Amino acid sequence: MKYQVTIREKDAVVEVPMGKTILESALDLGVDYPHGCRSGNCGACKSILHSGDVEMSPYSEYALSGEEKARGLILPCRSVPWSDCEISMIDDDEAVVHASRQLDCEVIGLEQATHDIKIVRLKILSGGPYDFSAGQFGSATFVDLPPRDFSMASQPGADELEFHIRLVPGGAVTPFVQDILKLGDTVQVNGPNGTAYFRENHRGPIILAAGGTGLAPIKSILDRAFATDAGQPITLYFGVRDERDLYLEDYFNELAASHDNFSFVTVLSEPGGESKRRTGFLADAIAEDFSDLDGYKAYLAGPPIMVETTAEKLKGLGIGPSDCHADAFYTEADKKKLEENA
Repeated sequence: MKYQVTIREKDAVVEVPMGKTILESALDLGVDYPHGCRSGNCGACKSILHSGDVEMSPYSEYALSGEEKARGLILPCRSVPWSDCEISMIDDDEAVVHASRQLDCEVIGLEQATHDIKIVRLKILSGGPYDFSAGQFGSATFVDLPPRDFSMASQPGADELEFHIRLVPGGAVTPFVQDILKLGDTVQVNGPNGTAYFRENHRGPIILAAGGTGLAPIKSILDRAFATDAGQPITLYFGVRDERDLYLEDYFNELAASHDNFSFVTVLSEPGGESKRRTGFLADAIAEDFSDLDGYKAYLAGPPIMVETTAEKLKGLGIGPSDCHADAFYTEADKKKLEENA
């Protein structure tokens, strides 16, 4: 048995087989629907249910609060329809839609940024131009390995792409990137996807928070903010465990030295010894520096626990859900555990 789900903005009707989610079916049919983790933890696919009934499997309250659910909001990635339905995406005054591209690329740069992070630079050979919004991600395929999502650290429209890829021990893809990938290899990139992108019409102050390779989309957002020359105050917090996990410090320190409106703060959560840097949790560091963030926009990217705790802290400081744009990085193992617990 199948149910029909009408998606207002897409002028599309998706047939959803019994037991499948709305998002899964939409993507299978080639409908470009906003999404991120696909496991009920990021909120990127959050939508309005106008009619019909769905059953939602377990999800994070960070992705969908009880108040939002009571107002008729759902997560299509967790929603299995029990009748014909009509849904729509949440209104966003700066919603963007970029044409999905399939790019053929060549590896032109490999840099060991830390003990477990490699910066990969690609030249687009065909399929471009690759238009995306700063903060979005693409799906990269290395040889015959499974595709994986990585955020662009580069700027939209450029003929080169930059990804920051952390080694996941035992993973199916990142060990290859770490140990085998070489200059001249070909890589396919599809996309873009993601809703935690830079809102260029915002002229108020900005908080950027990155954990680990969450620095990639945050770097893209920061560079884009400077390119638009709006001049608003911007503070970037970069949280890692220890000194050895820091990278691109010189890049951001130089930006801070040349831009009076930009501040760069590093925070170590588990320093291996004495450190002159700030220590503790990234979210607490922000709360120590700011008592009221009303009027700010925030962009968060990195490990799920860091994103969730920081988003909650920012909420208490006055940043509402519509002004907090977050991208939690889930590994395939993370997603599998979430599915097993569903």
